Amino acid sequence: MHFHHTDDIWRDFPELSAGTLFIDGIGGGVSVEDHVRQFQAIANDRLGAGSESDLPEIQAWRRTFARMGLKPTQYRSASEALLRRFRKEGNLPSIHPLIDLCNAASLAFAIPVAVFDLAQVGGFLHVRRALGNESYLTFSGELENPEPGEVIFADAEGRAHARRWTNRQSGLSAIRSETGRALIVAEALHETARADIEGLLTALSQAIEHSWGARPSMAMLDRSSPRFDFSV
Repeated sequence: MHFHHTDDIWRDFPELSAGTLFIDGIGGGVSVEDHVRQFQAIANDRLGAGSESDLPEIQAWRRTFARMGLKPTQYRSASEALLRRFRKEGNLPSIHPLIDLCNAASLAFAIPVAVFDLAQVGGFLHVRRALGNESYLTFSGELENPEPGEVIFADAEGRAHARRWTNRQSGLSAIRSETGRALIVAEALHETARADIEGLLTALSQAIEHSWGARPSMAMLDRSSPRFDFSV
């Protein structure tokens, strides 16, 4: 199995930096509370008395959404949506240890972090422009088709696992209690994106290894090295 961004994505968004983790052997019966609290403390410090919209990571995604023809305050990147909720409520609901950990890391670094159950992904996962005939399953169980040209995460079976790039993941490949293997993807477009993604994935990898006893495989991606191969 492999993951990559297509050439036109790198061409149209040359400032993009991306990184991935592949983890095998996860389960729900672990506690990640200490790691979550540490990440949330970083997020609180970064937010201070301000707003998530002040952060360069969020501003870069807003500019990117605008370039894609999307209203940035109507369609927010996943990291902005999480930070907005966290700022208002002071916490996030617990869903699954791996999701809780990735959401907390996303808060700390203000970078979208997507997590996919690989048992529900067919063949590969590509970030590409949609044809418009791909199927997307919402968390409420409804089927949608992305707009032609929309940036999606698509597999070999024509299923979209995320819409509007980092706006919304699919319910099909959401992490569940029975999930054993997962792919984690972080993407950013701000000035220090590559270094920040490396920092995010390193911190997340250490937390995962501490919690599950399994060390993830890690890869940084760019236009000259856009593909991550891993064995499932």
